Parts: sequence; C-alpha cells; structure tokens
Amino acid sequence: MTNAPSPFVRAALDAAAGIPATGIAWLDAARRENLDSFAADGLPEGRSEAWKYTPLRALAQRALALADRGAAGALAVDATRIALPGVDGDRVVFVDGTYRADLSTATTAGVTLLPLAGALAQNPEPLRFALANRYRHGAADAFAHLNAALAVDGLVLRVDDGVEIARPVHVVHVSSGGQADTAWHVRLLLDIGKAASVDVVEHYVTLGDAAQLGTVVTDISVREHGRLGLVVLQDASTATTLVRRTHARLDADATATVHVLELGGALVRHELQADVNGDRARFDSRGVFALSGRQHIDTQLEVRHQARDTASEALWRGIADGRSRGVFRGAIVVAEGADGTDASLSNKNLLLSGQAEIDTKPELEIYADEVKAAHGATIGQLDERSLFYLRSRGIPLSQARSLLTLAFCRAALESLPNEALREHLGDLLVANLPTGPAAD
Repeated sequence: MTNAPSPFVRAALDAAAGIPATGIAWLDAARRENLDSFAADGLPEGRSEAWKYTPLRALAQRALALADRGAAGALAVDATRIALPGVDGDRVVFVDGTYRADLSTATTAGVTLLPLAGALAQNPEPLRFALANRYRHGAADAFAHLNAALAVDGLVLRVDDGVEIARPVHVVHVSSGGQADTAWHVRLLLDIGKAASVDVVEHYVTLGDAAQLGTVVTDISVREHGRLGLVVLQDASTATTLVRRTHARLDADATATVHVLELGGALVRHELQADVNGDRARFDSRGVFALSGRQHIDTQLEVRHQARDTASEALWRGIADGRSRGVFRGAIVVAEGADGTDASLSNKNLLLSGQAEIDTKPELEIYADEVKAAHGATIGQLDERSLFYLRSRGIPLSQARSLLTLAFCRAALESLPNEALREHLGDLLVANLPTGPAAD
C-alpha cells in the first residue's frame, strides 16, 4: 500500500507485537505471513467486488486493542444467557475470544473437545493443513489474514469414526460488551470421522453494550459417509461487529446441513464456503436474516461441486426494515468432471421500509455435462391482498404483518430436526421481526 496504514491496521500490528511465539516453526511462519499480507493490503475497499456492498470506512478508523484475556477469564456469565432448549450436550464457551474451562463441559465418549492451545501442545501436525493455510485474494481476505495472525485461542472438535453423537455440541461465543474498542479472534476446527454423525450449535451472544469486533474462522472436514448438522444462531448486540468464515470440505457420501439465523449485530458478514469433493456428497444450507434500524448483514455463500453425482440445495430468506441493509451472494460452481450434479439456490427477500435495502446476487458457473442446476432471487414487499384479507378478519395491521413475515421466513427453518431448538428459533424470530408501520 502506498498510503499510510489506517488506525485499524496500525492497532492490529501493535496487538500482534504482544503475542508470544508458539515455538512451532510452521505456525509462527504462517502467522507472520498472514500479518504481513494484512499490513500490505489493509481492509478491502469498494473496488473489491467481494466487498462492494459492505463498506468498511468507519471500521478502518477504529483503533481496536485485543480484548483483555484476564478480564475475559474472570467475567461472571449467567448460565441462563447461554442456554438453549434442545441443546443439552457438551458445551464449549469463549468469552471475548478466551476459552473458559469453568463454563465448558466435555464428557461424551467418542468426541474430543480441546482448546486450540491444548491441541497444539499435544500434537500440532494434524492441524497444519488448516492453520498454515495461505489466503490468496489480497484485501478481500483481510479478516482471514487477521484471524490467522491474532487468534491464540480456539477449539478442535473431533468425532471418532463410526460414532453417532445423540446430543448437540454447543459452542458459545460471548462478547462481554464491557471491553470497549477491543477485538477478539477465535479459530474452530471440526473433524467429523468416517460414518460419524454429530450436530453442532454455534451461538453468538452479547452481555453488554460496548462496541467490539469478533472474527471467527471455522474449518470443517466431513469424512466418508459422515454427517454434520450445523446450526448458527447469531444474536449479538447491535453494537457488535462480527466477521466469520466457515469452510467445509465433504468427502464421498458425506452430508452437511447448515441452518443460520442472523438477528443481531451492527455490521455482520458470514462467508460460508463448501467444497463438495467426494462422489455422492451433499451440502444443504438454510438461512434467515431479520434486520432493523441501521443493521448491516452480508452473507456470502459459495458451493463448489467437484465430484460426480453430488447435490446441494440452498434456501435463504431476508427481511429488512428501517434503514438497514442486507446483502446476499449465492454462488454455485460445477467443476469440469462433476457430472450428475443436482444443485439449486433460492433467495427471497422482503423490504418493509422505503429506506431499507437488500442486494442479492445469484451466480451459476457450470463446466460439466449432465447437470441439473437452478437459481433464483427476488426482492419484494408484503402482499397487500394478503394483508387486506387478514385485516378483514379483524387482525390488527401490525399483527398481520408479523404473521405474513413469519410465514415467509419459516421455510428456511422448518427442516431443522431438533424440535425444541426449532421452536425457540421461531420464537426469537418473532420477537425480532421488523414489522414496518405498526399503526392503522
């Protein structure tokens, strides 16, 4: 970069200087390379196609220190704030990016849950592929570079071959909301063994009102005939900036299903990428974002089919009220030789305010023969005829709007098999639904 680094970049470089070396040569080298790339490229600007709808000018002017690990380790957390119905298995809790052993449990046979530092101390080599990754898209990968350079805590989750876990594993990210102008970074590695099965619930919650930044990078491997169900509930405060990247790789006959509910955050971005690498593997995703005020949520979905007879289905819904802005990019790529692929993507959106905005961009690239693929996107408003019908039955306008909006979103959540959790997500959605003008 020819210009002087922004306050955000300078603060990140200062933070990195205070992180001690691990003594693992390849890991320390990877951290240095990622930090150098971040320093050289800075944050993405409007010229970056991947970030054109999500400006970062305000963030670039913030000098964020690393969250204090001592304070995060001592913070009292009310268990009721992180509990979820239907989620009663092992739990792993991070507070401002710091692993909290006192709030975490790991008792299920066949599952290994280790904080990143513990896994590296035991045997770092199995983690090398993920942690030494080189990101190659310059400023577009700024937050991945930042996470790779600064994340000193995280989780390694392994499910042994052939093990089926009955109760969901709960991974909780708590932003204290008490350490203003700070940032935290977490790395997650999930390895689902051959013919293994597990459900994971990734949960974001904020306790206070102070503005913080969190980055989370998740690497997932689902081995042959393995199954992963992943639910992401993002219910952070509207002062929180949150940037996540989830990358899944599926081997032959593996399946992964992801359900996402985005409710909170001031500026939120989720890059969800799947490489369907094995024959007959399947990746499905369902998601909803519900925005109001000045919230900004950006979802970047990319599914790459790279083997024969694979399948994917994506169904996403977005609603925006106030002066909020939603962004959705959904890309399906069918590589050469991936014959027999069956892929579909649907993104439908509702604008409940004349000042709200939703930008949607479906993409389809096909380089193989004998492929079934479809994609579509719509942006509209609530149907006036349906509103009139409900009001003619004596239902108030605000309630009629809520009913229609909930029905619109429910399609993305109804396939979640955990009934108690599904109902809870529905209740949260109702409580957060923007309804537009409420009075007659």
